[in-house]
Amino acid sequence: MHALDSLQLWQLNLGTLAMVVLFACLTHRDQWGARAVFGIMTGLLLINYVIWRVRETLPDIHSGFAALWSYTFLFFEMLAITYTLVSIVVMLVRSDHSQTADAGEERLRAAGPHVPAVDVFICTYNEGLDVLEKTIIAAKAMDYPNFNVWVLDDTRRDWLRDYCAQMGVYYARRPDNSHAKAGNLNNGLRQSEASTNAPYILVLDADFAPQQPILMRTLGLFEDPKVALVQTPQFYYNPDPIQHNLGSSTCWVDEQRVFFDVFQPAKDGWDAAFCVGTSFVVRRDRINEIGGFPTGSVCEDIYTTYRLLQRGYVTRWLNERLSIGLSAEGLTEYINQRGRWCLGTIQVALLPDGPLRGRGYTLNDRLHYIHGMLHWFSKPFILMMLISPLLYWYFGIAGFYAKPMDFLAFGMPALIAFWGYGTWVTDRRTLPIFTEVTQIVASLAVTATIISALIRPFGRPFKVTAKGLDRSKAMVHWKLFGFFFFLTLFAQVGAFTAIATADTFDGNVQFNLCWTVVALIYNVATLVACVDRPRLHGEERFPFLKPAGLHLTGRMFAGRLTDISLTGASFACRHAELIKPGLRGEVWVNKVGRVPVEVKRQTGDGRLGLQFIDMDDALRQRLIGRLFSDANTNVAGKAMPGIAFSSLLRRSLIGEKRPPQPLHTRAARHPRAVRGRRPLPRFKTVNLRLPEGPMPRLSAPRTDVVAWLFMQIRAWFGMRL
Repeated sequence: MHALDSLQLWQLNLGTLAMVVLFACLTHRDQWGARAVFGIMTGLLLINYVIWRVRETLPDIHSGFAALWSYTFLFFEMLAITYTLVSIVVMLVRSDHSQTADAGEERLRAAGPHVPAVDVFICTYNEGLDVLEKTIIAAKAMDYPNFNVWVLDDTRRDWLRDYCAQMGVYYARRPDNSHAKAGNLNNGLRQSEASTNAPYILVLDADFAPQQPILMRTLGLFEDPKVALVQTPQFYYNPDPIQHNLGSSTCWVDEQRVFFDVFQPAKDGWDAAFCVGTSFVVRRDRINEIGGFPTGSVCEDIYTTYRLLQRGYVTRWLNERLSIGLSAEGLTEYINQRGRWCLGTIQVALLPDGPLRGRGYTLNDRLHYIHGMLHWFSKPFILMMLISPLLYWYFGIAGFYAKPMDFLAFGMPALIAFWGYGTWVTDRRTLPIFTEVTQIVASLAVTATIISALIRPFGRPFKVTAKGLDRSKAMVHWKLFGFFFFLTLFAQVGAFTAIATADTFDGNVQFNLCWTVVALIYNVATLVACVDRPRLHGEERFPFLKPAGLHLTGRMFAGRLTDISLTGASFACRHAELIKPGLRGEVWVNKVGRVPVEVKRQTGDGRLGLQFIDMDDALRQRLIGRLFSDANTNVAGKAMPGIAFSSLLRRSLIGEKRPPQPLHTRAARHPRAVRGRRPLPRFKTVNLRLPEGPMPRLSAPRTDVVAWLFMQIRAWFGMRL
């Protein structure tokens, strides 16, 4: 029982909040001492909460199901708190290998063409050419003088073999799909050894386009003989389903940014960073030393790191944006992906040569693996938090028994410190509600995976995350939506009934009313996230602030491109309102040349929507190389809390505004026929001048205008049917 009155409780919590805000404003996360002090303060408040929680909030152990539920709830809550406390310790250390990469790049450039050879493995299963061509073309455009590209096709597609021959890259297939991706990589090892046999191997997933300097930046780190693998982070050029469905791709980060930008550099400082499956370089002799890529788990990436750790080698983390790829585009793929990662983590732990059972691992190796497992095993806790109010209102069974004043004395200060520390130490890559929603969405699948993996951890088929599918229509994930909808509905009905029928409110009722309100907020945000919004721009757009010239009907309009994709661009110029949709011409794109376009719409803000048309293969390849081998950032890397919360509130209360009509749709997922057209000639940049005096009003032929108007009306009504 707390011994503080209401005024003292307010002072305690406001004082904690003020201390957190001042500390965050006056210190920097890069300071070791600041991380230590803030972490210790947060840890002590969490431990104080745990002591109160164990001593004061549990029912009698002989209370039947009520005791079983409360102690199970406590167990998973303690797993979550333990994970947080260990994370505080892990994040005390941080690495930065950029200077080593600088020195390595300088040595490689000084060597000219006499640099180590690299085999580039692009692993593909069922991805279409619209996905694969970006990776292949970007790989060919890498800034390195000695490499060979290998496409490892695990579905034996003849059209892909022919495309690889056309592009001048190696192609490898095998008769079966045994051991999934690891087996495909091992087949690539065998086939490349017989021909190119480069001492280093860059591994890319089919949907990850390498940036030009990736090899120059990574190979220098192998000067340290204990480094067997250099891993770079995954960056995405499309918002993940949570970002997209919450309408926050410009103000909230993808879920994995904390892992890639915060945890992996910290783990690297402990020599415990691990491979994440794509965009990494590995030494061929080291991977051969462990018998190739290990095949005992659906997560061959983390297993590879730990097999190398057994031999005394480490995975080095280079925290630079050296590749871009497709995030899971739909909620189903997003959830399945997390379930596979959870299963793979458990599988590696149970293997005879894994980090928990195998020999040759240090205590540091084992503890960091346990830390990773805690991440998954703490997921059921947040699901239990949402279920607990129902059990209380309908059966009188609580997760824990407390009064609001007690929680304000012990729980709220710990929660304020936890939220403040998390936002500060991750540099705004976590945010209350948003962070929890990403956990809630996957919590059902992860919980089911944990239960099933403990019963039958092995013998499950490898499921590839589908990429590049048609996402032009909204999709409600009814099972998930229904679960959280009825969870919300029954909790509110139960709380309303209790309020309406109760004569007095004891502390437990008051506490669970507060709990129900918090659960309502999380559930509503989760319901919004369970509706996949249409992705009307089939190809993702990149910022592209470059001077350009638009040539229409014999006139040249000087302006700027503001954004661009493979199928369209936005063009800003002074006379945009005079140019009508339907006109065709050409636009100059920096480092690409003249691209044929059709004006599709006026945006009303001095810009035109242009659609690329009639591009031959040579021009398309130049455009892909320009966009994907040196890509601009187009998805938020840090949270903007004010915009994020206002966007979530708008989406929750008034729903989706009508989005603008797309300029294009995603290309069909099959190889394009080779066009026999002559490539457009390149031309030099010229100084564009508009003639003095009023501009003539340009318009398309009447038939084009009517067709365009009909298309807009049909699309407008279609959005509402």
